Amino acid sequence: MKALVLAGGAGTRLRPITHTSAKQLVPVANKPILFYGLEQIRDAGITEVVLVVGDTFPEIEAAVGDGTALGIDVTYVHQAQPLGLAHAVLTAADALGGDDFVMFLGDNLIEGGITELVECFRRDRPAAQLLLKRVEDPSRFGVAVLGSDGSVERLEEKPTDPPSDLALVGVYLFTPAILDAARRIEPSWRGELEITDAIQQLLDHGATVTASIVEGWWLDTGKKDELLEANRTVLASLGRRIDGEVDGDSQVVGNVVVEAGARLIRSIVRGPAVIGAGTVLEEVFVGPFTSIADDCRLTRCELEYSVVLDRCVICDVPRLEGSLLGRDVHVTRTERRPAAHRLLLGDHAQVEIAEGG
Repeated sequence: MKALVLAGGAGTRLRPITHTSAKQLVPVANKPILFYGLEQIRDAGITEVVLVVGDTFPEIEAAVGDGTALGIDVTYVHQAQPLGLAHAVLTAADALGGDDFVMFLGDNLIEGGITELVECFRRDRPAAQLLLKRVEDPSRFGVAVLGSDGSVERLEEKPTDPPSDLALVGVYLFTPAILDAARRIEPSWRGELEITDAIQQLLDHGATVTASIVEGWWLDTGKKDELLEANRTVLASLGRRIDGEVDGDSQVVGNVVVEAGARLIRSIVRGPAVIGAGTVLEEVFVGPFTSIADDCRLTRCELEYSVVLDRCVICDVPRLEGSLLGRDVHVTRTERRPAAHRLLLGDHAQVEIAEGG
């Protein structure tokens, strides 16, 4: 059995971060989102991984390489245009080589992994097995309707009037029958070959499609607020590890990871939180659910419920909350007159300034 991991999307909902970084490599708890899925695939006993990539291929290849560091063997397939999940399956058909496979969206996070799901599929071997989650707004997703016996009766892609609250999570298990089904469908109104239409083709031709419902958390990290929530959830599961330097005037409270080479100087960090290697905090308060990546420098500031990427500088800023800062961002306070906010922002940036700030 192989794995098909999709990492070719443009990540438009996470701009401007994704102007310069693949959305699948944006970190959650200081680890790229993509790595969580690859590790769960490996832990399920699947080591042959086909990674579908797009324009961000060089960056993803630089991060993942041949997969040796993650205990997997990676083959890259380039999808010239993001024309739908079923199109990605067809693009990777040769690399899949006629094997059964699990398809995993590279920007999803699932609690507990997929080992049990893979074992169930191997035992029963339906044409397709889906992972579902009850959601509050199913119109944003592909939606499944189940029969009284729990089998899948039909699917709808982003329906305006959802027939159920069961959304398709970004994990699917397939036999090669899905390839023929994908070749029979036409592009949707979005101009894409939808995987829901391909699975519906299986159902229409009498194939068995089963489903499992996720009881734990499932996190889609496509937007800033979703990414911050994913970071909060993953941080809550971490333990305490202090490998860096904490001086006598600093406090580390709760489950906090301070990586080797990081330094805390007259600072307070309340967990759960992660402080990356080489990062220096001086007279800083870091509140819960915050990730600060490598080689950052924070001085005389407060930060809570935020994600800060590599090499950021934050100085003399009273408080940041619910923020996502990309790589090499500088946020500082100036005493120059006239008193005014001075901003240099790229496309799609978002700034909220507190009253009186």
